[in-house]
This record gives sequence, structure tokens and C-alpha cells, in this order.
Amino acid sequence: MARARADRAARAPRGSGQRTDRRPGGRRKPPAPTVVLLVRHGATATTGTELPGRASGLHLSDAGRGQAEAVATRIAAPASTNGRKRRSIAAVYSSPLERTRETAAPIADATGRQVQVEDGLLELDIGDWTGLDLKAARKRPEWSTIQRYPSGFTFPGGESFVDMQARIVACIERLRSAHPGQMIVAVSHADPIRAAVAHAMGTHLDLFQRVVISPCSLTAIAYGPGGPMVLTVNSGVDTGAALAPS
Repeated sequence: MARARADRAARAPRGSGQRTDRRPGGRRKPPAPTVVLLVRHGATATTGTELPGRASGLHLSDAGRGQAEAVATRIAAPASTNGRKRRSIAAVYSSPLERTRETAAPIADATGRQVQVEDGLLELDIGDWTGLDLKAARKRPEWSTIQRYPSGFTFPGGESFVDMQARIVACIERLRSAHPGQMIVAVSHADPIRAAVAHAMGTHLDLFQRVVISPCSLTAIAYGPGGPMVLTVNSGVDTGAALAPS
């Protein structure tokens, strides 16, 4: 037994520079978490006034393009506020809709990556409600259910909130598995992001409407062996602006 210990010591001498995954005392270091930066797309001409759903042909407004450039600059910054070097961005993913791809483009440019389209990041499919004026939507009797009991609602001709949450959670799990220990960006939409936050927090879906996700806000969740940890939500948005309909 003593000879076996000596042989192991000879193979990995102290101070040799050989990497080890063990802490002092022989305990294994936990693997680094994967950090997912969830970014909502920038503002469009319909933001705060209409429910665009998955309608195609909707592009960022001038304000939205400015927001996208600003969040790209922030993500690409080489250091965090405490001066420690931040992990580089390993990949940039986007929902296939124009407004998300146009938000992802400057992030990809700033980080030296290509935008990869991921269907799992798509907006909630609101079916027959697509294009509905927000004021008109609020007058419908179903609106109360959507706000207070979303887990029991399915949009006519569209998707349920439960299925949407399952989709975004499964999507993030795929991305996390593809990038162990790395930091990635996923550009999506308000409802999928707030559903992901609720899942990570262990909060019931019926309370997810209490989470505010503003245009081009940054939400960060770390996924490690002990489960997810929410690092920040709706970051980079002025408090007054965050309360405006979006």
C-alpha cells in the first residue's frame, strides 16, 4: 500500500504544474457552472401597444437598435465591476424571429461569435391573439386568467404557458449541456425569459407575471451541479422604464 502511494506521488509530483480536479484534502472541486445570459430583444414599433406573438416582419425600432448596441457593449466588457476578468462568451443563440436576431447580431459582433438560431427560444405562440391591441386584450375576460392563473390557460390556436415553460427550460438545458462551464448568450422574449426565471427560482408558474423583463434587459442564471442560481434579473434597465408596458 505504501508503494502504491509512492507510485502515485511519482506520477503527479507536487509543484509539477499538472492540473488536478481535487481540493486540498482530496475533495473534488465542483465543476464550474454554465452561465446563461438571457437577453430580451430590443424595442419595436409595437412594444407596449400590441401583442405581436410570433408574427414575422417585425424589426427593431431606432430605439431598439440603440438598446441592442448598448447591451452588446456591456456583455463584451472584459471585466466585471470588482475588477475580476469575466469569462468570454462561448456562443450567441437567438430565437428565429427578426427582432431577436437583430438584437443578437451586435452581441455576436462584439464577442466575435456567430448568431446561432434556436427554435426553443421562440416567443410564446399566442395563436388567434397575434396582433391584438394590448388595450383590447386587457378588456377580454381571459386576461384575468392570463395574469393570475396562466398555468391553466392555452391561447386559442396557440400554445399553453405550461408548454412554453417546458420548452424554454428544455432549450436552456440543451444549451447548458453543450457548453459546460462556459458563458453563453440566449436572446429571447419576455414571457419565455420570465418563465425560465420562475423555474430557476422554484416559483410556481402562476406567479411568473410578477417578474419584469424589459426590452434588452439582461438576466443571468448559473446552472451548476447543485441546481440553478439566479444572478440578476432585468438588469440594465431604469426602474421607471421597467414599469412601463412592454
